[in-house]
Amino acid sequence: MKENWWKIIGIVLMLFALIFGILTPLKPGLPSVFPFNGKAGNPLTVDIQGYNTHFDEAKEQRVWLKLGDYTLGSSKLEATSSNLLRATFLTPAMLPSKDSVVVFSLVTDNEIDGASVMPSAIFVKQSVIDSAGAAQVWPQNSLDNLHQQAGIMFPYRNVLGETIRNLYYHVSLWFAMFIILAVSIFYSIRYLNKGNMLDDHRSNALVSVGVLFGLLGCATGSIWAKHTWGTWWTTDVKLNMTAIFMLIYLAYFVLRGSFQDEIKRARLASVYNIFAFASIIPLLFVIPRLVDSLHPGNGGNPGFGGEDLDNTMRIAFYPAIIGMTLIGLWIADLRYRLAVLADKVLDRI
Repeated sequence: MKENWWKIIGIVLMLFALIFGILTPLKPGLPSVFPFNGKAGNPLTVDIQGYNTHFDEAKEQRVWLKLGDYTLGSSKLEATSSNLLRATFLTPAMLPSKDSVVVFSLVTDNEIDGASVMPSAIFVKQSVIDSAGAAQVWPQNSLDNLHQQAGIMFPYRNVLGETIRNLYYHVSLWFAMFIILAVSIFYSIRYLNKGNMLDDHRSNALVSVGVLFGLLGCATGSIWAKHTWGTWWTTDVKLNMTAIFMLIYLAYFVLRGSFQDEIKRARLASVYNIFAFASIIPLLFVIPRLVDSLHPGNGGNPGFGGEDLDNTMRIAFYPAIIGMTLIGLWIADLRYRLAVLADKVLDRI
């Protein structure tokens, strides 16, 4: 039991991340608004689609159009169901902007769901542009005294929806892959320094598991892309660099299978592993940041911030990374022990 404590920790952490990640509900959100355009000076009636909302139960329902510090409250509200709310706005003829088409955010608030925001929700066209005059008729309100949602819930993000839970699997797999491949470099360097075949077995086992996690990361990412981007794969630079990176590591196994001499195979594989790991830096961390990218964390698209992660998700996200890494090291240890047993059977060691 003393030797297996880290394996038990890995299983417990992954079970926690799995259960917590699936059972914790999402906060109320606003998936869509229809119609999403209108004309200044005319009444604007929109149907607001909610998610996990309680529009028909709320007693203090409020809705605003928001542009910076300018807000316009609804003149009429009608909840037709828990997830459908009809709001009417009496928009002034002049809008607080010099643009002919002004994009407003939509804010809802009630005592049950708390406050929800849909950015860039409604486009309003104005015929007369007079931002100075509009400032006199548009109230400036910071929307204080908004209700807060009680309980532990994951953030609702437009486009992501329920798929935000994939963070615990897709991203954790990649973090674990990087850590496992980094450990394999340690053993590759140690083999080149000492020539101990056991270090080569360790390195090979770790690379095998790292590549497996990378392929699983690509699979979970492709599923995520289908639900959020509408396609399994795009020409996005991060995805293409990932494909190149995976091909480089798959060539590692081709290289090992090309030599019968164990020492030569181990030396070349160790050197190749070091250079393959070095390719991660330009392929996955440099090039994707130089151009626009759909993938969070690249090309000005933020990642691991307020847009796709909060403290509630971190409760399971960090344990998932640790648990996934420990399980990966466990699998690598099993592969290493099998390789050692095979050597003993063949009287290599």
